Amino acid sequence: MVPGNINLTQLQTFLWVSSLRSFRKTAEKMNTTQPAISSRIARLEETLGVRLFERDTGFIHLTAKGLELLPYAEKLLRTSAMLVDKISHDEDFVGILRLGFSEAIVHTFLPEFLSGLHQKFPAIEIDLVVDTTPNLRKELIERAIDFALLMGPVTDFQIENHDLIEFDVIWAAAPSLQIETDRQLSLDELAASPLITYARNTRPYAELSRQLRKNTELPTRIYSSSSLAAIHRMALDGVGIANLPRQMIQADIVNGRLQEIQCVWHPPSLKFTASYPTEPYNPVTEKIVQHALDVTRDYRKQMESSASLVAPEK
Repeated sequence: MVPGNINLTQLQTFLWVSSLRSFRKTAEKMNTTQPAISSRIARLEETLGVRLFERDTGFIHLTAKGLELLPYAEKLLRTSAMLVDKISHDEDFVGILRLGFSEAIVHTFLPEFLSGLHQKFPAIEIDLVVDTTPNLRKELIERAIDFALLMGPVTDFQIENHDLIEFDVIWAAAPSLQIETDRQLSLDELAASPLITYARNTRPYAELSRQLRKNTELPTRIYSSSSLAAIHRMALDGVGIANLPRQMIQADIVNGRLQEIQCVWHPPSLKFTASYPTEPYNPVTEKIVQHALDVTRDYRKQMESSASLVAPEK
């Protein structure tokens, strides 16, 4: 056989196996069976007359010839993808994309993001994953998801990050708790009530714990949750004082269901990024990043307009 018999599907399979180090995970990623993946690699190896992978006690790694093929395969697939991108229309793209979202995105601009995505890429199937940032970061690095909107950036040399949006985080409580709102409370005063915040393995929890250790003397009660919806519900029910993105609870502040509580320590804002693996190359991912940037720009304008309408007169 001659190299002319190589096809792009074989090269794409080769790149996914080299990235995921697993035939099973590659089969899941490419929506096919493990025997089909093995067959593609076997045909590619037969065509080239070399062994591309070593399979040793469950571990898969590239041989010297596999490493030699890697940049050529990446270049061929990138050129092919750029050609398709240049000639075809967005609505012609087909396939399955697994997208990950932090829950703050779900409660703010996710509907606009998804409706716009469907209009631009009607033939693409979307598999949504909503999880905490640490879990999403892990899935990105392992290539279990194709793209994520999360608290970033993700510090991995194979992940590209684009700054997306920043959410202001505030303290909020139900009026039934009768917390003073006309002055700044000390952390000791704030911590007289239970404090409701993000899960223990997140940055907001770590920063709150650090401030409490440094600046309070009395024992404190922290209720942590991986669900923003649960934190929101507990705040509305008067369980304690929660730190939540202002954009998520703006309507509750306006209608009086929640009150903003001032404190000498303000929770840091949450910075979100659009993050995705750079290899294997996928032209659709770059288009989704641009779509996310467009949606968040419009969302910021809407929030700024809403805030100006409800701002008190001076």
